[in-house]
Amino acid sequence: MRTLATLTLALTLAAPALADDGEPPSTGLSVFVSADAYRAARNAASFYDGSPSSPNTILRILHSETYGTQIWSSLKNAGLITDAIGNYNNLTIAEYPDAIDYRISYQIGLGIRYDYPSRFGWLLRANLAKLQAQGTFNLSTDNGTGILGSTQYIPCGILGKEDRISLDLALTRTFPLSRNLELELDLGASLLNTKVRDNLIEIAGSTYSILDRWNGLSPSSTTGEYDYINQGRIGYGIFTSLLIGYRVSGIGALRLCYTLGHARITFADRQCWGWQHTLGIRAEINNFSFL
Repeated sequence: MRTLATLTLALTLAAPALADDGEPPSTGLSVFVSADAYRAARNAASFYDGSPSSPNTILRILHSETYGTQIWSSLKNAGLITDAIGNYNNLTIAEYPDAIDYRISYQIGLGIRYDYPSRFGWLLRANLAKLQAQGTFNLSTDNGTGILGSTQYIPCGILGKEDRISLDLALTRTFPLSRNLELELDLGASLLNTKVRDNLIEIAGSTYSILDRWNGLSPSSTTGEYDYINQGRIGYGIFTSLLIGYRVSGIGALRLCYTLGHARITFADRQCWGWQHTLGIRAEINNFSFL
């Protein structure tokens, strides 16, 4: 929060030093599209670590009647374990992911803005971000024997898939730099809806979903599979954007944009505050005034 306030204050104080020698400011309504690289806060990625405290646990699948034997057979066929591991109940988790993190992903947006002759304005934008969280956990045995290789661990991958839909409302202020170039500062608030799409593990080349569709029970021949209910919830945050724009009078503008946001990402069992970063372009595809 303090970082956002400091950045906003610094740019506001610097505004009088910018020469107002550009073309007359654009006014009226514009529509725009945006495309960004998205860097999500790492702390929310722990939701996908498969630990016993998570809604989606690795052990629920690993020790299940439905998947346990299949996993055990895959490990044996891949030459990763010996007959010293009698069945899937002898498999355990030595280490859960301690470095699970979001990959740099992408976000697309569509919005409208309205500019006044004073160079102030506002914008409303809807965004969709596709995120993946990735990490590694170590498989072991309850007796410490039966695993082939130099260590008593089998590294396995874990992956979370997530959609974030956000609605942004912001105040804008542009400052002319030259005839066609201008600096823009946006300051606003967001509503975010998180949708958990999947939580996957990879063991011996095979992939399994650990997303809870069994109401917390272990999947078996007597356990019914339920319709999945989204484990994400509504969150909120604030953001500030700094843009450099090239404006074509009467047509629109192309802007390079960096956004720093601080948001609360909410899941069914936890809430995570963190910093979000995006870097991308915003193209105003039309620019017109109300009649």
